[in-house]
Amino acid sequence: MAAITASMVGELRAKTDAPMMECKKALTEAEGNMEKAEELLRVKLGSKAGKAASRVTAEGVVTASISGATGALLEVNCETDFVTKNDSFLALANAAAELVARLGPADVAALGALPYSQDSFGPTLEDVRRGLIGKIGENMSFRRFQRFAGGGKLVSYLHGTRIGVIVEYEGDEVAAKDVAMHIAAMKPVALSSAEVPADLIAKERAVATGKADEDRKVAQAAGKPAQSAEIVAKRIEGGVQKYLKEVSLLNQSFVKNDKQTVEQMLKAANTTIKGFTLYVVGEGIEKKVDDFAAEVAAQVAAAKQSA
Repeated sequence: MAAITASMVGELRAKTDAPMMECKKALTEAEGNMEKAEELLRVKLGSKAGKAASRVTAEGVVTASISGATGALLEVNCETDFVTKNDSFLALANAAAELVARLGPADVAALGALPYSQDSFGPTLEDVRRGLIGKIGENMSFRRFQRFAGGGKLVSYLHGTRIGVIVEYEGDEVAAKDVAMHIAAMKPVALSSAEVPADLIAKERAVATGKADEDRKVAQAAGKPAQSAEIVAKRIEGGVQKYLKEVSLLNQSFVKNDKQTVEQMLKAANTTIKGFTLYVVGEGIEKKVDDFAAEVAAQVAAAKQSA
């Protein structure tokens, strides 16, 4: 069985806000698997365990570039927050977004091959990136980008440098801008319920099923009668439908007026959202967390062996 360390418990607690002992129990049951432990907590404690799921674990910036009906959203990563304020790093990121929008590279490798010079480095974007790594002394990389060139109107919203949104729309620019700000705040995963990825739905159904099974065990222990299979199935499906409404843009309550949904607000403004992209810096990236105590212990042990 995998050893459950204090740092693992602390990391899970930071992600879920669950009690320390519950985190330890979940990690023990999951044999140290962080993702499985988080899911177990969601089953046992409900949505609270996913409260901090959007917290990020890497540094960098999100930049946007729009010219007419063509635009791009780009994430560039680095090692520390200090570099995100470096003028050369920011110039590189902004230039890369403009190149994506204007030239439409197929992928990150193609982006790096595009012509660009900066800080006496070049003649390609990749050459500049490598040059700045040596100059600044910190690794940096182009992680991902999304280009829009479908002919629709575009609007962007950047919340600082860590959250970026581009919305493709038809209709009122003010309404579209409000939606972009809403997306940055509420972080929907799809435009509508029908477009939520199947793997996310399957995971949510598994959580709802596990929660129903946990409730059944609690009721059984208390000597209460078990609910019928039909009622349990309805509860599970109800949980899934609730999740779909919470994560689909059009069904979410509008942040500026929670008495209407985003869809209702857009209809009143005679505006249609054709698509959007949301980037949160470092989302999904595991950041190395140094265990200082373990590092010291290892150094002491090595010193004793060499003595």
